[in-house]
Amino acid sequence: MDIHKLNSIYFLGIGGIGMSALARYFKAFGVEVNGYDKTRTPLTIELEKEGMAVHYEVNPALIPQNCDLVIYTPAVPADFAEWAIIKERNLPSVKRSEALALICKGKSSIAVAGTHGKTTVTSMIAHILKKSNFPVNAFVGGLMTEYGTNVFVNPDASWVLVEADEYDRSFLRLDPDIAVVNAIDADHLDIYGSKKELELAFEQFMHKTKNHSSLIFNSNIEADFIEQPKEACTFSAKKEADFTAQNIRVENGIFVFDIIKKSSVYIQNAQMPMPGRHNIENALAAVAVADKLHIQKEKINDALASFRGVKRRFERICQCNGKTYYDDYAHHPEEIKALITAVRELHPGKRICGIFQPHLFTRTRDFADEFAESLGLLDRAVVTDIYPAREKALEGINADFLLEKMDGCIKEYIAYKDVAAAVCRFPEEIILSIGAGDIDRLVPEIDKNLRNCS
Repeated sequence: MDIHKLNSIYFLGIGGIGMSALARYFKAFGVEVNGYDKTRTPLTIELEKEGMAVHYEVNPALIPQNCDLVIYTPAVPADFAEWAIIKERNLPSVKRSEALALICKGKSSIAVAGTHGKTTVTSMIAHILKKSNFPVNAFVGGLMTEYGTNVFVNPDASWVLVEADEYDRSFLRLDPDIAVVNAIDADHLDIYGSKKELELAFEQFMHKTKNHSSLIFNSNIEADFIEQPKEACTFSAKKEADFTAQNIRVENGIFVFDIIKKSSVYIQNAQMPMPGRHNIENALAAVAVADKLHIQKEKINDALASFRGVKRRFERICQCNGKTYYDDYAHHPEEIKALITAVRELHPGKRICGIFQPHLFTRTRDFADEFAESLGLLDRAVVTDIYPAREKALEGINADFLLEKMDGCIKEYIAYKDVAAAVCRFPEEIILSIGAGDIDRLVPEIDKNLRNCS
């Protein structure tokens, strides 16, 4: 299938961040784009404004008669009503990951993998390439603050930049020219069953890179069952690596550091406006990719200094009435730990209240002890209802199950519908909303309430 010769594509789950990027890409190439999503959101409203027909009722009659292809997200259940008409009409259908692989076919590609950090690294690379006038089609798993979009489209580009998602082994569909592996922590055990199987999938991904010297690997990764290829380019702000950071300090509220490549100064006094030491390592990964593409060091340095981040990645929403409010997508224990550590560094001595919406019943069950440890770093931990996504509820797995395992901080359950109204009673100076579900839908109301707190 030549995916660039289609006239009409229908998206099942068009409002997802990855799906919407694909929809925007094809729309930019003149394809008629239609789609279904469960809920109307600010993102689907933007898609509508951009000329895409989106419906929110389950209605097979709204699938276009001239449809050439259906692209779907794995979050759509097998018993979803529209599948019947799709199968009856023999419409070809592919997962989002398959569509990305088809877009990459015949082009050079950069794939960013890792159980966390993918979106930030991908957006950093996209930003560096954009600022350097390097032609690329880029698909980012978040809205880049600088541009207000999750995709760059360039019809003349011979390179494609994508996030390589490990869920459902999607990243094994790719054959990248340059690949990044940023982290391998136990996750998606509902798919893999064990960390060993997850690591082996990452090993397969690494070996799919066309040249092992074009694999960029985080030296901090502690894998029990696999080894990194010896030819790989490494990065770390903590350990010995090909790309490292030295002389790290904070000046005027931003990180400043020297980037070292193989023991020589590569960029002096690089600036990273995003808080959190983990973002220094994300920057090193992006710099290593730019170096592989022979981007001038001066352009890399300028791009890093102007990088404004990604929506829902340590995003400051407001600073008012003696409180600072951040929203973050963190949904894995290591991500939550990195977030809280970054907040502590940025706001020393301040008390922190985190409002956490667990994502998936299986993830909550499998990593309950790790979540309890990470959330215990807060001064006050609020746990709300689990976001089920594609899953059905598991008996006994709920907010209370998680709260019972926590100690070291004030802790409480608040129902999702009551969260926004409760924020003004929290005495902590820093408020965090945390999670990958739909907690971001509460952000405007939390923001409004904090601004009106007396």
